[in-house]
Amino acid sequence: MSGILWLLASVAAGAGLAVQSRVNGELGARLEHGMLAALVSFAVGLALLGVILLVSPGSRAGVRRLVGVIRDGSMPWWYASTGLLGAFLVATQGLVVGTTGVALYTVGVVAGQTTSALAVDRAGFGGLARKPITAPRVLGALLALVAVGIALAGAGAIDGAWLVVLPFVAGLLQSFQQAFGGLVQRHARSAIAQTVSNFLVGTVALAIIVGIQALAGVTARPLPAEPWLYVGGVLGIVFIYLMSIAVHHLGVLTMGLGVICGQVVASLLLDWLVPAGHPVTVWSLIGAALTIAAVAVSAIRRPARAIRAV
Repeated sequence: MSGILWLLASVAAGAGLAVQSRVNGELGARLEHGMLAALVSFAVGLALLGVILLVSPGSRAGVRRLVGVIRDGSMPWWYASTGLLGAFLVATQGLVVGTTGVALYTVGVVAGQTTSALAVDRAGFGGLARKPITAPRVLGALLALVAVGIALAGAGAIDGAWLVVLPFVAGLLQSFQQAFGGLVQRHARSAIAQTVSNFLVGTVALAIIVGIQALAGVTARPLPAEPWLYVGGVLGIVFIYLMSIAVHHLGVLTMGLGVICGQVVASLLLDWLVPAGHPVTVWSLIGAALTIAAVAVSAIRRPARAIRAV
């Protein structure tokens, strides 16, 4: 697949992530239990992956290779723990989107992701090429933070600003998840193996948290009957699968640009076309436009200096 097609795949994956946010946010609101909504999403995804493993010998071979590289130490075991980061992202969807709306939630995630990309690219996490911290990239991160402030102020949500802290932190962790996920995929030589690892670890972690909450007396409403409320896990599979491959073709920065553009545009369309009590305002449009501008600025590269003859 050519680079342009992988970029389009990243945009589509970002749009899918925005849809997943709306679905899991609605499920969390219906259940009145955000963590349980995240667990349901992961469990559905894990069940579907189980079916794929049953019918696909190649996928099973990839999982065996992944287990093998962890056992022999050629890949640190904690690289395969990125499911914890994915679980945190999905949990924030169930906890926050019902209150903030998809657009404001996405601005918080994108601001965090733009900021953390500086550290991820500078350190070369996931075995990717290192990229220096440049003035445009720092300016882009600052613009992303300003976008969050404007979106919050325009929505009159300053008093509830703490709600955007969760998606911001989830966004900070997204760049690390994508980089390490790419490394796991490379070792296992299977995107499905990386996806299975992600969903298995995330499901176990969320099950433990929900179990502790149940012991503490936290209850939930009955599971709703609408099938569309359970597609979040399927969208998560597609997102993780595509990103674990695309990161090798595009790098964290370019891939992130595609994902972020897809997220921002789709989140605005969702809040506009399928409103859920969170109308699209001029301020949310300004915040989204600034977010895209921040990503564009962070992608500016200085022209290569001519090599002087010695």
